[in-house]
Amino acid sequence: MSQQIETELEVAAYTLGLVGPDQEWAGTVADGGTVRTHTPPACWGPMITPSFRGGHEVTKPIAVEGAEVGDAIAIRITDIEVTSVATATGSMEEREGAFGDDPFVDHRCPGCGTEWPETVVEGTGEKAIRCVECGENASSFGFEYGITTAFDDDYEVGITLEEDAAADLAERADEAMALPENSRQHPILLYAPSEMPGTLGHLRPFVGNIGTTPPVELPDSHNAGDFGQFLVGADHDWGLEDESELEARTDGHMDINAVREGAILVCPVKVDGGGIYVGDLHANQGDGELALHTTDVSGITEFDVEVIEGLELDGPLLLPNEEDLPHIAEPYSEDDRERGQALGEEYGVDVETDMGPIQVIGSGATVNDATQNAFDRAGDLLEMSEGEVRTRCTFTGGVEIGRLPGVVQLTMLAPMDRLEECGIDHLVREQYEL
Repeated sequence: MSQQIETELEVAAYTLGLVGPDQEWAGTVADGGTVRTHTPPACWGPMITPSFRGGHEVTKPIAVEGAEVGDAIAIRITDIEVTSVATATGSMEEREGAFGDDPFVDHRCPGCGTEWPETVVEGTGEKAIRCVECGENASSFGFEYGITTAFDDDYEVGITLEEDAAADLAERADEAMALPENSRQHPILLYAPSEMPGTLGHLRPFVGNIGTTPPVELPDSHNAGDFGQFLVGADHDWGLEDESELEARTDGHMDINAVREGAILVCPVKVDGGGIYVGDLHANQGDGELALHTTDVSGITEFDVEVIEGLELDGPLLLPNEEDLPHIAEPYSEDDRERGQALGEEYGVDVETDMGPIQVIGSGATVNDATQNAFDRAGDLLEMSEGEVRTRCTFTGGVEIGRLPGVVQLTMLAPMDRLEECGIDHLVREQYEL
C-alpha cells in the first residue's frame, strides 16, 4: 500500500479482472480527499479479451487514510463524464470450447487450449479476436442479439445504428470508445452488431462497479451474491468450496442505475485502507439490466471520501438522489409534518417525523435471496427485527431490482436516532437537506 497520502488522487491504472488484497495499490487518498478515476469500458471489452481473469476492467485499489477493518467509507460521487462517442451491447451467447467452467473467468483457446491466451485483432466482426499462438478465434462471447449505439454530444440521447455505420465505427473502435492508454481490452465496437437500427434512447450515466476490496481475491465481475454463485464448486483458481465463502464479498458489482452523479455510497471496509476500486461506467440502463449487459463506456468519475469509524457493514448502503427514491420514501415536507402532527393529535399518538431515506443493498442467487440478504443487513444495521424491517419498507419504502438475477435496493424511511447511532445521520441530512 502506498504510504504517501494525497489530498487529490488521480487513478488511471487497472487490474486484469481481479479484486483482492494482493492487487497492487494505486495510491492513498486523505480522509476527506478527492479521487478522480479514468476508466475504460468494463464489461463487453474484457469479456471478449481472453487474457482477462474477470468480466470487467476496473481500477487498482485506492487506500483511504485511516480506514481500518470494521469501519466504512462514504463515497460522494460528484461528477461522471462519459468520453466514448459510441458503444455496442446486447444479449450474449457463449462460444463452445472457448472456456472451462465460466466464460467470464476460465478462458482457453478452442484451437490450442492455451489458458487466458494473448490475442490480436485481425479485421472486424465476431471472428476478429485471434489467439497469438494458433490464430484461432479465441473470444468466449458473441452476440445473440446486438446493437451499436452512438451518443449525442451532451450524452442526453443515443441511437442504434444500421450495418454501414456500425462497420465504420468498428474500423476506428479504439478511438470511438476512447480507450485510456493503460487499458488492455479489445473494444466491443469491433463486433459491429446492427440489430434494431434507428431506436432512440434516453441516457443517464452511472457507475456499475464501485466499492471496496474483499479480503479474498475474486474476479471483479463476481464480487456480488448473484454472479458469485458461478464460483461455487468451480474448477479454476477462484473456485469456492461452498456459498459461505461468498460472505467475504463486498458487492462492488451492483449495476444499480441510481449510483450516479450526486449519490452517496457507503461501503464496508474489509481490508485495512478499504481499497476502493471503480469501473463499469454505463451510458444508461433500465432496472434489472434485462439483457444482462448494457452500454459500456469509457469515462471519468470524481468522488470525495470520508471514513465512518466503527460502522460495521456487510454490504453497501446507498443514498440516491432524491428524484431516484420511491415516492413514499421521499423525505417529509413541512406540509407532511404538519398534517402528520394534526393526525397524531386527533388520535393521541406521538408522530415520529425525524426520519431519513436509506437504501440497503442486498445480493443473492435470486431476487428473493437478495431481498432476504437486504432484510438481514438492514436488521443488523438498525437493530430491528425482520418483521419491523419488512413493515417499514412496505409502509415507507419498497424493494427495487438493480440487476437480475439478484441485486436489490431495499428502501425505507429510517428513524434518525437510529442513523445517528450508526454514525451516518449527517450523510442523510446532507443528502436530503434535512
